[in-house]
Amino acid sequence: MTRISTFGDDALGDLDAVGVADAIRGGAVSAAEVVQAAIARTEKAQPELNGMAYEAFEQAAEKAGAPRPFGGFFDGVPTFIKDNVAVAGWPTMQGADAWVPRPMPSDGAWARLYLSTGLVALGKSQMSEFGFSASAEHPRLGPVRNPWDTTVTAGASSSGSGAFVAAGVVPIAHANDGGGSIRIPASCNGLVGLKPTRGRLPVDRETRMPLQIVANGVLTRSVRDTAAFYREAERVYRNPKLPAIGDVTAPGQRRLRVAVCTSSIGRDASPEIRALTMQTAARLEELGHRVTEIGNPAPERFRDDFLLYWAFLAFALVRGGKRTFGPSFDRGKLDNLTLGLEADAARNLHRVPAAIARLAASRRIPARLARDYDVVLTPTLSEVTPPIGHLDPTADYDQVMSRLIDWVGFTPLQNASGAPAVSLPLAQSASGLPVGMMFGAAAGQEATLLALAFELEREIGWPSLAAR
Repeated sequence: MTRISTFGDDALGDLDAVGVADAIRGGAVSAAEVVQAAIARTEKAQPELNGMAYEAFEQAAEKAGAPRPFGGFFDGVPTFIKDNVAVAGWPTMQGADAWVPRPMPSDGAWARLYLSTGLVALGKSQMSEFGFSASAEHPRLGPVRNPWDTTVTAGASSSGSGAFVAAGVVPIAHANDGGGSIRIPASCNGLVGLKPTRGRLPVDRETRMPLQIVANGVLTRSVRDTAAFYREAERVYRNPKLPAIGDVTAPGQRRLRVAVCTSSIGRDASPEIRALTMQTAARLEELGHRVTEIGNPAPERFRDDFLLYWAFLAFALVRGGKRTFGPSFDRGKLDNLTLGLEADAARNLHRVPAAIARLAASRRIPARLARDYDVVLTPTLSEVTPPIGHLDPTADYDQVMSRLIDWVGFTPLQNASGAPAVSLPLAQSASGLPVGMMFGAAAGQEATLLALAFELEREIGWPSLAAR
């Protein structure tokens, strides 16, 4: 087992994003020093972790060195942006290798919000092709590796962001989630990953879809970083249809009604993961919360409907490739997973409208659960983090899809329903890898999740590569 940590005695130290921002404001370090430290850490980690998709070091250093007022809370804090949103002057390759890179003419809606908080982007982070796989294993560029153990996956699709935050390269990074892609790398890399309510934060025009399953967010090492980011984002973009998150800074006092479920849409969690989940449930009871075990609330057809919609999105990308990505688009350079999904959709297009309608109706599930429970606890993933190659996207499609469904069964419900959920690194496997525990709530209840996360961080805590 090889672990990769870039934490050291430099301007970043082992500070989280709030700590770095405070240090810059207080004059202990400069933004330029912090960004140079992050660049050096990226150069150290990249050969081992392969988390970077596009480098913009010179631009970041120039921005950090320019005199400016502290207009954003995170002013000067280094970060990475996932390679599926538009940033002016940077290419967007979405983890693919099927077209010639071209610079984006302007920032998309997400980059405008994200960078308005003062964050300084060093470049773009690597992801799985179009975000379809839960492991980023690029046929040409190689896999993104987990800093806790470089023989296993960093999770996906926000894999590069997860690996770099866990390894200490940056304290916070962009991630987005269309089937678990904030929460999966959070679980694999020992991080905090909150997928917000649908509509809470903006998405780029190119990311909009018939049923909006993708939501933007961040990966962090501390609850206060995640809470501070949502507070600052809400000052820039406020959806009036949702209750405000506000400034959550401490554990809540209210004791919650907690449902615990260890059966996903495809299978039961492994014995080890179930045991770890029930240990978390027992600790919640010790803290005064009321815990009840339930079965999986999703209908039997949910898995097939979600897979068909997933395949339909691949169909739209592949068939519209030249229109979307330019005349250089070559479907022959796509991996077997993307092409297999596209073919699956082509055979079943007549079933897509009904599947979308049923998925849209799943919004009633969290609302129904909320009548009896404040939050629902599940493991984030059904099994411990698998080795590189287990989800090789160049392997036989049926094999890869079977393994994906087997591993990722707990996260898609919140994408279809639009409800929020957070993965917290509350457990460890027998082999010493992080294991995420996921808490879901009704739409608009991010503040409840953050208050609970603060409590669990204080009472249970989680390990970090900074301490090793």
